Amino acid sequence: MLLTHTHSVLSKLITLTNERDLISLELLLAESLFELISPNNIDVANTVKIYHAKDLQKQIFTTKDSDRNPEGEHLSPTLKSALTKCFSTGVNCLYEEKNKQSLSLYPLKNSKAETISVIVIQALIEDPKLSHTISMVLHVYQNFAGLIRDNEHDTLTGLLNRKTFDGKVSKVMSLMHQAKARKNDKTDTHYFIAIFDIDHFKKVNDVYGHLMGDEVLLLFSQMMTDTFREKDLLFRYGGEEFVGVFECFEPIDILLALERFRKKIAAFDFPQVGKVTVSIGYTQILQFDSTVQMVERADLALYFAKNNGRNRICNYEELVETGQLQENIIEGDIELF
Repeated sequence: MLLTHTHSVLSKLITLTNERDLISLELLLAESLFELISPNNIDVANTVKIYHAKDLQKQIFTTKDSDRNPEGEHLSPTLKSALTKCFSTGVNCLYEEKNKQSLSLYPLKNSKAETISVIVIQALIEDPKLSHTISMVLHVYQNFAGLIRDNEHDTLTGLLNRKTFDGKVSKVMSLMHQAKARKNDKTDTHYFIAIFDIDHFKKVNDVYGHLMGDEVLLLFSQMMTDTFREKDLLFRYGGEEFVGVFECFEPIDILLALERFRKKIAAFDFPQVGKVTVSIGYTQILQFDSTVQMVERADLALYFAKNNGRNRICNYEELVETGQLQENIIEGDIELF
């Protein structure tokens, strides 16, 4: 029995460490924990949920539904209190709802030992050996997820780094194709890519030094994170250049969001440096775009913004339609004008 159980745990760990996508990794963790506890808890109701610190109202995953639930779920006062306690103390806890439902809570921590998520298992894990096994699986998951996060994110800003760009955009394209198929070529959402470039950033480095330049990059990226949504993909693309990939219900929504960010940057006083502005170029992502094509279009719009006053937002399609920019069609390595 012990050998079988050990084999089961090791199989789960092998499955986990074969995954590289953090969202898929979370789902695998929930499924693995459910399979691990179900033989010992025949009454478990098929749910292992992961709650994130940013939003306790949001159900992220269940073993029966791998989709994100944007509407969230209602949390009972007891569960919300238990989650809050688990986040603050970072210690496992058990509790029962009024309906006698038993739940076990396990914290997930980052490299700084801060609790960033809580695993909620609908079962009372009273067996010390099983609870210890679950904790060890979570430690392996935390270490592995930490390595993936470090590999995917820029060291200075914490945003996604350039080497993850193609993979993340490929998943966006896959979502677009799936949505088209489900709605018979009619979609309710639009995807856009925007390139952000801090105006006269070389002057910041030359006048104030690279340490202050790094401080500007860090504050700039923090304002990006604060302004845009959690689901928006934000990258440090290189130097003072940043990229965002956004999903919008209406084309006007992207312009409103970008304008809100542009104004926020222009109004902010950067320590010692003072005022800094940003130029932005963006384009709609088309169904059969390559990453080269979409980046090239956004880049052309960005350079138009920088060459025509800076501190402004330009849309590639609008520039082409108004004749201010000639359409640039890329086929392989050949540019056709």
